Amino acid sequence: MAEVRRTVIELLGQLGSSREARQYLKQFSRIEESRFAVVKVGGAVLQEDIDELAAALAFLHRLGLTPIVLHGAGPQLDEAMAEAGVPVRKHDGLRVTTEAVMAVARPVIYRANATLVDALEARGVRARGILHGVFNARLADPENLGLVGQIDSVELDPVRSAVGAGALPVVACLGESPGGQVMNINADIATRELVWTVRPYKVIFLTGTGGLLDQNGRIISAISISGDYEHLIAQDWVHSGMQLKLAQIKDMLERLPPETSVSITSASKLTRELFTHTGAGTLIRRGERIDWFDVIPGERAAALESMLEDSFGRRLRPDWRHGRELQGILLAESGRAAALIARGVDGIPYLDKFVVTPEAQGEGLAAALWQILRARCPRMYWRSRAGNPIAGWYLQQAHASFRRGEWIVHVIGVDDFGLLERLVEDAHSRDSGWEEDGFES
Repeated sequence: MAEVRRTVIELLGQLGSSREARQYLKQFSRIEESRFAVVKVGGAVLQEDIDELAAALAFLHRLGLTPIVLHGAGPQLDEAMAEAGVPVRKHDGLRVTTEAVMAVARPVIYRANATLVDALEARGVRARGILHGVFNARLADPENLGLVGQIDSVELDPVRSAVGAGALPVVACLGESPGGQVMNINADIATRELVWTVRPYKVIFLTGTGGLLDQNGRIISAISISGDYEHLIAQDWVHSGMQLKLAQIKDMLERLPPETSVSITSASKLTRELFTHTGAGTLIRRGERIDWFDVIPGERAAALESMLEDSFGRRLRPDWRHGRELQGILLAESGRAAALIARGVDGIPYLDKFVVTPEAQGEGLAAALWQILRARCPRMYWRSRAGNPIAGWYLQQAHASFRRGEWIVHVIGVDDFGLLERLVEDAHSRDSGWEEDGFES
């Protein structure tokens, strides 16, 4: 197993850096085995991306990580019902499940479950399909919905038994009444109830889009419920389906530990989303407040200096703030992230320090801080060492970047060449504030 983990870490390093991979693997490995993650797989993903899905889950399993997989089968059921001549009806967004629908649905759901189990076992991963015994339910609205279940409780013994046997649990969205009546359970509702019971470190939704999309069709990299939710749902381009998904996730996260996060990504990008700082999908967290201060608050100055020194692994000079004309500072309420903005050339803000503590990296705090920073500073410049672990991420964020020896100067929102030259010169000549000679952003 040790040799396998070394090989896997090398592979993960190709996605980002081996340091990132080790950090995330260490975080995930500390979690109780059955509480690592709940992965909700839509029926469309089972249909269209089964190979990528099985490969990604097998990869996690070989790392010693055992997600609980919950799947739907909506598209498969629609097709089967059309072939059987059974009409599809919805009520309040839920599939009306008559006896005729259930007669079609059960074998379809059984086959979907077996398809994923077989695909995993074909890759040498022991998997166990769990079709019944997890969701204790009663009829939600028999008059309007038929055999649609409302979950009363979640039984984890079948899941724990699978994990204890070294098998990856694959759970179907079927519930049973105390008298043995089988019911159809909406996959999103089943996921929510399972997540509230398991209280996992990660909740993962695998979709065809690979994340939530903005008005330009681009994936939104991070969302903080505390800071972004109200703004997002008020946007014209946020359609009803996305509003519902955000509301469901908000509701879910409010009853989970603060460290739990939700990732929406694709099967092919699952590994990158989990093991790199930049991710490859939408990371959603409850988040924390990030405040703007015109000056460094006196009562937080010592803690800020300690965070900078601990995060960068070097010492600040006692006079590091002398002559540093700060325009303001963004500080996370937990004290685990900050951005110091200095006055720059022609009033353009200079990002003097951008820091997120190691234990907070990967939680989405950096992305939340960056979004607020960009909203405040549509024009901005900063510098970083070429060997900085997040140099690639900086390059992605910048509109222009200029290499000078071991330093890279990044600029956003400026296209005047003469001004760009002055910004690069200014950034390169600034004092870092560290005891050692050299610069750091």
